[in-house]
Amino acid sequence: MGEKAVIVLHSGDMDKVYSALIIGNGALAMGMEASIYFTFWGLMRLKKGGLEKGPLSKMHMLGLGKWMVKKRMDKANVASLERLMNDFKELGGKIIACEMTMEIMGIKKEELRTEWVDEWGAVGSYIHEARDANITLFI
Repeated sequence: MGEKAVIVLHSGDMDKVYSALIIGNGALAMGMEASIYFTFWGLMRLKKGGLEKGPLSKMHMLGLGKWMVKKRMDKANVASLERLMNDFKELGGKIIACEMTMEIMGIKKEELRTEWVDEWGAVGSYIHEARDANITLFI
């Protein structure tokens, strides 16, 4: 059994989604398995058109802070969240969408980017992934 990183993405904040995908891609690039369990506000980023929509976790300032950060990221040639997600999937990363969150928030499967989702699961899916992981993170 190889090394594995498992991330719970509870937040939908732009910077936290970036963190999850950057860490996930880094683990995959280093030859590890990686999975991200999208739940609550994190799951909202899997909605069609929703990946780039979250606010910043700090200094959002009615959108001005996010705009400034995005301009700096563009200047530094930081990949978009869409690109990072596509890279994550191409490198073999696994996405789990929380079914309980979908039920609570009234989200239907067809509202999500189903091409990214590998598994529809609940806490048992996360536990199954995390029980033999070398790295587990809650973001």
